[in-house]
Amino acid sequence: MAVPYHPPIKRSVEIAGHKTSISLEPLFWDWLRAAAEAEGVPINALVARIDAERIGAETPPGLAGAIRLWLASRALEG
Repeated sequence: MAVPYHPPIKRSVEIAGHKTSISLEPLFWDWLRAAAEAEGVPINALVARIDAERIGAETPPGLAGAIRLWLASRALEG
């Protein structure tokens, strides 16, 4: 297994026609890519869905934090 300690990497995604940058550690980018593939959707679509869920939360976290939490929740379920 590769060493999981690495600074975040910034990448651009498109949500509802708007580009935004997200900084995630490579491990989370790998997990996000795998989750999108498993669900048969592009990464942008999955990020848009996570974003919509986060906005509906009582105290919404930032988008990068929401992605990390969504991925951790998915890992705990599986």
